[in-house]
Amino acid sequence: MASLRDIKTRINSTRKTSQITKAMEMVSTSKLNRAEQNAKSFIPYMEKLQEVVANVALGAGGASHPMLVSRPVKKTGYLVITSDRGLAGAYNSNVLRTVYQTIQARHSSPDEYAIIVIGRVGLNFFRKRNMPVILDITRLPDQPSFADIKEIANKTVGLFADGTFDELYMYYNHYVSAIQQDVTERKLLPLTDLADNEKRTMYEFEPSQEEILDVLLPQYAESLIYGALLDAKASEHAARMTAMKNATDNAHELIRTLTLSYNRARQASITQEITEIVAGANALQ
Repeated sequence: MASLRDIKTRINSTRKTSQITKAMEMVSTSKLNRAEQNAKSFIPYMEKLQEVVANVALGAGGASHPMLVSRPVKKTGYLVITSDRGLAGAYNSNVLRTVYQTIQARHSSPDEYAIIVIGRVGLNFFRKRNMPVILDITRLPDQPSFADIKEIANKTVGLFADGTFDELYMYYNHYVSAIQQDVTERKLLPLTDLADNEKRTMYEFEPSQEEILDVLLPQYAESLIYGALLDAKASEHAARMTAMKNATDNAHELIRTLTLSYNRARQASITQEITEIVAGANALQ
């Protein structure tokens, strides 16, 4: 049985741990509020941008553009969004497991796919398994701006345009609520889902329709990446907040259990001392 000193030491260390996890929970809660607001405020912009892009691309009989046309798939790209830090529950493991299982099921050779990863956790995961990472970015701020990911978004779209890969899938955690984040797969390129938009507006084009699409479609694809990143950041803060809350609750429960054990051990020690004193007094009589 552990000594009173050992139990007391465990109680103190657990209490200090609970203070840390409680502080981290409060920090994540604060970050979540802002990240959730950023993600939600970006939705109307994306919906309007998709409407405009669909109208331009499909108007006047439709236009031909490489980003709108499916082509024979020789190589697939995967854009994976993770975090730079752990202590976020299953936030990273869920999306990485999904991507890994998907790649193993679809491809028999590393030459058939390429990975673009956002976040140090994902980068370390793929590098340890010798999987082909062609682009990566780490150390993004908790509230990223478009300027923070513009370069990697631009390069990602450029890799599709120059034929490095023929399709691009994006994997991230979609924010549903503070306690629910769903792993989401989205086909980013080619942009074959524009026809789903039912709103139609006729435009007169100046310059030509194709020249407008040359500028508009890459910007739209980059915006989709940024929107997914905002969504993923909200999910990250929510997952970390929940994980730290659970850790704090578990620490408090452990403290209660250890305190009960301490009190029992202390009572047993006192009882033993009294018994020894009584026995010694009786021996002197």
